[in-house]
Amino acid sequence: MNDFSRTHAGTPSLDMSVDAGLRKFMLGVYNKMGLGLVLSGVLAYVTSSVPAVTELLFHPVLVQTANGPATYMARTLLGTVIAFSPLIILFGSMFMMRNPSKSAANLLFWAVVSLIGASLGIWALNYTTESVTQVFFITAAAFGGLSLWGYTTKRNLTGMGSFLMMGLIGLIIAMVVNVFLASSIMMTVISVIGVAIFAGLTAYDTQRLKVTYYQLGGNEAQMSVATSYGALSLYLNFINMFQFLMMLMGNRE
Repeated sequence: MNDFSRTHAGTPSLDMSVDAGLRKFMLGVYNKMGLGLVLSGVLAYVTSSVPAVTELLFHPVLVQTANGPATYMARTLLGTVIAFSPLIILFGSMFMMRNPSKSAANLLFWAVVSLIGASLGIWALNYTTESVTQVFFITAAAFGGLSLWGYTTKRNLTGMGSFLMMGLIGLIIAMVVNVFLASSIMMTVISVIGVAIFAGLTAYDTQRLKVTYYQLGGNEAQMSVATSYGALSLYLNFINMFQFLMMLMGNRE
């Protein structure tokens, strides 16, 4: 997604007047992202509440907690494949979709959103409904504020974006290591850092979309592609921030 914006000229001045075209473009991005969240919510509900579907993707496991043994839901092999498929698709698209068409970008967005939505059912199974709802609205409020700041600030966030991407790589490595260590303290630290990284990326990606609009110079075909890629970037920031906040604030069933 970042590659798409880098292939279209340099970064113009950030002191831009807000015109009707920019408002329309950003509204299209947010509307598509919103539809993606709705679809994810529906799929998460289906995978967590329809027994036949739940059994395909999740299975109960007995774990030892501070309060004694407890049963939680874990992913089956199919559930694990679905959970990691978006990552594989995104990495694959970086090499296979150097100049994506409108339909290809649209397909990428809905494919990733659908797969992530299906895997989100595990949160509804392992955490209380009140907890999931509370964290969702906290995430929405934080996302809205951060995106607004990224949209209105005159500060160039390009440097911050590069730093955050390096931090994201380190975060992924730490998460892989913790799969083997299974340290609750390390998981807490990872969650805090994860929230900070995706909070920063939300502001950065919003500003990047604003810059991209002016770089494209009114090219409708490219703006349509940028809308899908932009919505996907913001969607991923939202979902990841939500999941890390769930690890920090969520109440288990």
